[in-house]
Amino acid sequence: MQIDTDKTYKVTMETVRGPIVLELYPEYAPKTVNNFVFLVQEGFYDGVAFHRVIDNFVIQ
Repeated sequence: MQIDTDKTYKVTMETVRGPIVLELYPEYAPKTVNNFVFLVQEGFYDGVAFHRVIDNFVIQ
């Protein structure tokens, strides 16, 4: 799979506390965005839980 670096990519994560929208920047990190988009399309992250959440700072 090869992403189009001229396109804008957004991913919406559906959580029990509502959606989280991620905007990806392939012009800055094309390999990382390509890999992430591929894994999302394959369902790799479906049902995966966050193991660490710090309010207003980070989710992992």
